[in-house]
Amino acid sequence: MLSRPKPGESEVDLLHFQSQFLAAGAAPAVQLVKKGNRGGGDTNSDRPPLQDHRDVVMLDNLPDLPPALVPSPPKRVRPSPGHCLPKDDDPEERLRRHDQHITAVLTKIIERDTSSVAVNLPVPSGVAFPAVFLRSRDTQGKSATSGKRSIFAQEIAARRIAEAKGPSVGEVVPNLGPPEGAVTCETPTPRNQGCQLPGSSHSFQGPNLVTGKGLRDQEAEQEAQTIHEENIARLQAMAPEEILQEQQRLLAQLDPSLVAFLRSHSRTQEQTGETASEEQRPGGPSANVTKEEPLMSAFASEPRKGDKLEPEAPALALPVTPQKEWLHMDTVELEKLHWTQDLPPVRRQQTQERMQARFSLQGELLAPDVDLPTHLGLHHHGEEAERAGYSLQELFHLTRSQVSQQRALALHVLAQVISRAQAGEFGDRLAGSVLSLLLDAGFLFLLRFSLDDRVDGVIATAIRALRALLVAPGDEELLDSTFSWYHGALTFPLMPSQEDKEDEDEDEECPAGKAKRKSPEEESRPPPDLARHDVIKGLLATSLLPRLRYVLEVTYPGPAVVLDILAVLIRLARHSLESATRVLECPRLIETIVREFLPTSWSPVGAGPTPSLYKVPCATAMKLLRVLASAGKNIAARLLSSFDLRSRLCRFIAEAPQELALPPEEAEMLSTEALRLWAVAASYGQGGYLYRELYPVLMRALQVVPRELSTHPPQPLSMQRIASLLTLLTQLTLAAGSTPAETISDSAEASLSATPSLVTWTQVSGLQPLVEPCLRQTLKLLSRPEMWRAVGPVPVACLLFLGAYYQAWSQQPSSCPEDWLQDMERLSEELLLPLLSQPTLGSLWDSLRHCSLLCNPLSCVPALEAPPSLVSLGCSGGCPRLSLAGSASPFPFLTALLSLLNTLAQIHKGLCGQLAAILAAPGLQNYFLQCVAPGAAPHLTPFSAWALRHEYHLQYLALALAQKAAALQPLPATHAALYHGMALALLSRLLPGSEYLTHELLLSCVFRLEFLPERTSGGPEAADFSDQLSLGSSRVPRCGQGTLLAQACQDLPSIRNCYLTHCSPARASLLASQALHRGELQRVPTLLLPVPTEPLLPTDWPFLPLIRLYHRASDTPSGLSPTDTMGTAMRVLQWVLVLESWRPQALWAVPPAARLARLMCVFLVDSELFRESPVQHLVAALLAQLCQPQVLPNLNLDCPLPGLTSFPDLYANFLDHFEAVSFGDHLFGALVLLPLQRRFSVTLRLALFGEHVGALRALSLPLTQLPVSLECYTVPPEDNLALLQLYFRTLVTGALRPRWCPVLYAVAVAHVNSFIFSQDPQSSDEVKAARRSMLQKTWLLADEGLRQHLLHYKLPNSTLPEGFELYSQLPPLRQHYLQRLTSTVLQNGVSET
Repeated sequence: MLSRPKPGESEVDLLHFQSQFLAAGAAPAVQLVKKGNRGGGDTNSDRPPLQDHRDVVMLDNLPDLPPALVPSPPKRVRPSPGHCLPKDDDPEERLRRHDQHITAVLTKIIERDTSSVAVNLPVPSGVAFPAVFLRSRDTQGKSATSGKRSIFAQEIAARRIAEAKGPSVGEVVPNLGPPEGAVTCETPTPRNQGCQLPGSSHSFQGPNLVTGKGLRDQEAEQEAQTIHEENIARLQAMAPEEILQEQQRLLAQLDPSLVAFLRSHSRTQEQTGETASEEQRPGGPSANVTKEEPLMSAFASEPRKGDKLEPEAPALALPVTPQKEWLHMDTVELEKLHWTQDLPPVRRQQTQERMQARFSLQGELLAPDVDLPTHLGLHHHGEEAERAGYSLQELFHLTRSQVSQQRALALHVLAQVISRAQAGEFGDRLAGSVLSLLLDAGFLFLLRFSLDDRVDGVIATAIRALRALLVAPGDEELLDSTFSWYHGALTFPLMPSQEDKEDEDEDEECPAGKAKRKSPEEESRPPPDLARHDVIKGLLATSLLPRLRYVLEVTYPGPAVVLDILAVLIRLARHSLESATRVLECPRLIETIVREFLPTSWSPVGAGPTPSLYKVPCATAMKLLRVLASAGKNIAARLLSSFDLRSRLCRFIAEAPQELALPPEEAEMLSTEALRLWAVAASYGQGGYLYRELYPVLMRALQVVPRELSTHPPQPLSMQRIASLLTLLTQLTLAAGSTPAETISDSAEASLSATPSLVTWTQVSGLQPLVEPCLRQTLKLLSRPEMWRAVGPVPVACLLFLGAYYQAWSQQPSSCPEDWLQDMERLSEELLLPLLSQPTLGSLWDSLRHCSLLCNPLSCVPALEAPPSLVSLGCSGGCPRLSLAGSASPFPFLTALLSLLNTLAQIHKGLCGQLAAILAAPGLQNYFLQCVAPGAAPHLTPFSAWALRHEYHLQYLALALAQKAAALQPLPATHAALYHGMALALLSRLLPGSEYLTHELLLSCVFRLEFLPERTSGGPEAADFSDQLSLGSSRVPRCGQGTLLAQACQDLPSIRNCYLTHCSPARASLLASQALHRGELQRVPTLLLPVPTEPLLPTDWPFLPLIRLYHRASDTPSGLSPTDTMGTAMRVLQWVLVLESWRPQALWAVPPAARLARLMCVFLVDSELFRESPVQHLVAALLAQLCQPQVLPNLNLDCPLPGLTSFPDLYANFLDHFEAVSFGDHLFGALVLLPLQRRFSVTLRLALFGEHVGALRALSLPLTQLPVSLECYTVPPEDNLALLQLYFRTLVTGALRPRWCPVLYAVAVAHVNSFIFSQDPQSSDEVKAARRSMLQKTWLLADEGLRQHLLHYKLPNSTLPEGFELYSQLPPLRQHYLQRLTSTVLQNGVSET
């Protein structure tokens, strides 16, 4: 068999294969059929093909060089073998004659013969321009001939058909130059196995595919007609079965796309011929093949993969039948029309499995089984096509669309989803948080990429979505409404509490310096890593601020986009001092905002929508400047000096809101924000120069206040503006009260130094007569709740102003004390004392518990949509009416009232007793009782930190007033104890920013004898009597507990100094907090408080000096000073004993196990400290407190303890220290024995009997001095085999003896006896073998005393010398079991363990 040529073989190899093939004479695999002369009709049609004529390649006459690479002329039809060429015809001449190369075309240009072409003159028309083509005009006939041609080509073809004469049947239509492949006559076309047979009535009029194009005009028609006649003759000679068979063979061999093209080509030409026949022969017969055909795709008649060829296969049911006349519907592709079918029915959920959440275009969460109509546009998605709405994944995909409208729509829907999620509309209907899911999916950076879009609509929706993500609804409204509260301008930064380690260790650093510096790791971290922990930091790292500035400066967006950008900038400024500084320092950002949205002159703007905010004052822009100024003193100074805010503040404050040529609400808000910005600047002692310029304006505004308060109902915006005005006057009054001496006295603190205020006392001394009438007018509304809530911020601001006024007046060296003392008495008699006696004020005190966050900790549950990387207050939907920030909250008014009373009582001592009567209100007493009672503390969230700070202000001011009253006259014992318990509770709850309050509580209320009434009411005696009646009091204490308590009361000043030394906050934080609470405005660095990660003092703060002493001793190998160590430890133990005895609720937050661990630190600090007699007495008293029957069950050493990584590790260290330095100290031994009780972890007992066996000899604590019952060690029986074996080994080897360690000897005997005589059938083989071996060894012991104890043990009894009772003789069961075992031993010997 001859092999086929392979790749890589040369021409020589091919010629060799050819010679072999010719020599073999084998039949060729392919038979070449040569057609005859087409010009001679059918004369050569029956001639058989020549079989011996073969193409033989010869290399002799081939040129040496390959031919030039020039385009070859188009191939011609080769003459048949029967039509021989003339022998005298020169081949070269023949090639030259037929050459169609480009050179021949360019050198032999022959004009086309137009002699037989008719010349048609243009048809005259009555219109100047051609008629406009309308697609809907008469498309029924024209579209049938269109095929895939353009509309222009269709028009030309139709016009030619209309102009031509209708040819008769059998004539050839003249070639009018249609496009290549056009049909000139009708031919039968097979359709789905149905070919037109020769016997049918259909007539062939001319060639269908072969047109003769490319030949000469004289030969084209003749050649085409000859081929056509040959085809007809061959078809007529074939039987119908042969035609069908040949058709199937051709369809199987040809490309399906080619078959589809030929059929569509034939169908088009049939319709063209039909149209021409109808126009030329009206009323004549026409073929109805196309009319009878069903409409289907051009590929429908072909066998496709997966399709059936049966004609009865059901077609795709479409709601609308496509027509060929429709644009681009000449070829119908059914697989692409599935989406037009009716949707399947909505699947009903039969199980509780989770389904994908889908949202409407308004962001609403749609139920899984909701059935909505399709015209709403909610079904344009592939997955779950029957369900309405779009999933988050589909919306994300749509945001990457190339169509800008789709991108904008997707961002709009996502913004709506976020807004509804933050508003709490989804609740628990969704599994997980929508915001967390979006942030994890990269939605933040999707918005950032969308901001760089070139389409303004996409940018606008991206900014809207960014605002919905960052700005929680209700947060700004809450902070604005509480701006005039007591220290209401101070806010916590809205940033995550998880800070870097470098920031956590810098307590002494000023907040301003800490914010300006960025760690190198933070600068190098990519934005996604930053955004994972802090969304704002991640956004700022993506150059967000320059992009927002570009949008404002270049694109000039609409009012909604401008307000969204300003809201985003406000949120960025509230994040931290660092973020506010970056907003300020962004090039041209603040300049653009001030220039465009805070102009000093503008065209009047009426009510209604504003087309543009540019060159129009905007209150939100003023608020942005106010929030930036609140971030730091330096920022406020730069704003006032660099952006010409002086002229703008004068412009917006000098005119009344109704005269600003702005919409009424916008004018009110703009005036309010201008006053607040000035108030913030005045909080730093800045902006005093404006007061001299605007003094007449402020006086006129104060004179109008009573008239505005008398309007019914009061307007909320007007009340906020009045409160902001009073807050401004309060800050200016405090600035006037700051003397230069105060500023110079603390000039050592460079970060807090400032220049003296420009406002003097004479400039503000006339404000009080104008403010006091406003307060009187509002207090008349106290009995009308609705009106009182409407004017709520005004009386609060009036009370705060009066307090600042009298404080500043009393600090003026030139004023006469008699004047301000008499004025205080007048105010007290005329206003305050009548107010205190009103019943309506009592109702405010009663409502404290209902609005308190401490009394209702469950009201502060973290919001579902609160990702830790994006902090918000979570005030969506507003605050409830009965809440601290609600409209009915009594906290702002009562806090301001207590602030005024404290100021008056501090200045005028004679009024203290009268004013302190407010503390006897039953509502306040009940509120304090509930706050002191043990309970679950509120979860620390951003909102709870904000709310608790205001609640702590009220508590501190009430305690400060009580302390002032107690200094003049003794308080009732019950009230004094309640106030002391409240002070202790408040001290452990105060948050960062209240360092001054912590320091003042340590100085005043906590360590004052006036708040310890037990010292004079028999408290020490009662303690001694209780100590004598306590369980286990048979031992004689060295010193009574009453004596220790009395001594602690005498040493209370020393105790206070100790805690002031170890518990005072950092000096920088303390000075900043002191400046805020004292009104020393020149030293206020910022109005941003530290991040509230945790309270300032831990819950176990009474042990804090002792813990610090332990850490110092651990870090100092040489040891500490004995005097310092002794003093600190003794003061801490004294104070803890006072709290354990008289204020146990103050230590309820500290578990008993944590208290025990703190006591162990006394012994670990030094090797000699525990030997001191005072320390011994105090530790013994505290140990007795821990071992009380009501406390001991709560002692749990197996749970995690606060401030302790592992109690077993501490106990191991404690054993090492005991073994080294104890020398048999009984108190030390009692602390070692206490964790060895049976209910505690076996690890502690294994540590002693396994690793510290030597310590057993020093544990000589007598049974009578054991602080707990012996049964706590012996019940239930021990089940740890390893420990039991250690017990037995120490007993047998003599390491554990009764005279060395009586307690543990009794314990070990009890457990070994219980083990060797136990007969539990469920025990394992190992335990049974160990039990048998241990009993055998016990029976064979040489020590008769130990053998008697182990075999005859009965019950524990600490009164006996041995610590247990013995059987006189064994019970019968034990005796029988022992005899059986001994007989086995005598026979087999003792088994080895």
